[in-house]
Amino acid sequence: MKPVRLQKYLASTGIGSRRHCEQLIREGKVVVNGIGARIGMSVVPGKERVTVQGREVKPQTGRIVVMLNKPAGYLSTCRPGREKGLLVTRLVDLGCRLYPAGRLDRDSEGLLILTNDGDLALRLTHPRYGKEKEYEVELDRPCDRSVVQELKKGVQLGDGPAEAVRVRRTGSGRLQVVLTQGRKRQLRRMLQVLGYEVTRLKRVRVAGLMLDKLKPGEWRQLTDKEVKEKLLGNC
Repeated sequence: MKPVRLQKYLASTGIGSRRHCEQLIREGKVVVNGIGARIGMSVVPGKERVTVQGREVKPQTGRIVVMLNKPAGYLSTCRPGREKGLLVTRLVDLGCRLYPAGRLDRDSEGLLILTNDGDLALRLTHPRYGKEKEYEVELDRPCDRSVVQELKKGVQLGDGPAEAVRVRRTGSGRLQVVLTQGRKRQLRRMLQVLGYEVTRLKRVRVAGLMLDKLKPGEWRQLTDKEVKEKLLGNC
């Protein structure tokens, strides 16, 4: 079997996305054959002993992809941190480790993908792949048409410029927004720059996959065909 990059190997074990795995390597939490790992290393699956924080990890067999209607109040993470809230991974019981491919902040709701496939998570979240995420937004007050143009033109945030791909007013204080970027609380921050507070934010689409009729807290496993056509296709 051919060698693979260590971060790709770790992602295949279900630990998390490649980015997260790279961070684990940098933090010195990964050991290969008894030696501390470093960025740039490669391993041969089945021939190397890889441990993360002392626990041996091996690639999972079979890709699992779940779509979830995340309720407000839940955290899009599989690890507790400083922020208070329940973990979305508690809502899905498949007897295996899954992690969110992308994030919805605690107060937001809607479509969230969970998977054990690090490559898929990268394809859905990295800006270079241009996967669209569509949101329904409710604001604290009516907005005029200039907001649509400002969001499409782009605004300057603390971590760089941000812009929407498409924007449509659906009511006096309601918007439908499509992004291909996915920075932390990005849409809320963009609207805040323009003088608006978001009172409700719901993601209804990722690439070609629609939330449809799933109720808050409900989930279902996607078929391979759905993953290939609706998530990995040119949507």
